[in-house]
Amino acid sequence: MAATSISATGLCCSSSFFGGWGSTVAGEDYAALVAKQAAVQVGVGKAVRFRPMMKNVNEGKGVFAPLVVVARNIIGKKRFNQLRGKAIALHSQVITEFCKSIGADGKQRQGLIRLAKKNGERLGFLA
Repeated sequence: MAATSISATGLCCSSSFFGGWGSTVAGEDYAALVAKQAAVQVGVGKAVRFRPMMKNVNEGKGVFAPLVVVARNIIGKKRFNQLRGKAIALHSQVITEFCKSIGADGKQRQGLIRLAKKNGERLGFLA
């Protein structure tokens, strides 16, 4: 155990070094630290790529979700998705025409379309 004292501008600060060179300040030894780092690293090879999940996080939530689920069960999933796609395309066209009439640029139009999608998810239209 070694203790040193450093004096600078009249202040005396003492610092002590405890343990060997294989220890960190927190008291962990070097081997445990390397093992933690190895566990955190995924690998050096090819990166693992996950498939994107196309699931609605608000599935079954929202005011209109029960109505949407009943309509999907009655019409059928394939036909329902076709109708939903047409409705979304029509709504995007309405937003585009609105943006043209007020002079909004493409970035603002894209923001409005994203906002419409978010609101549709919250209300349950995309259930």
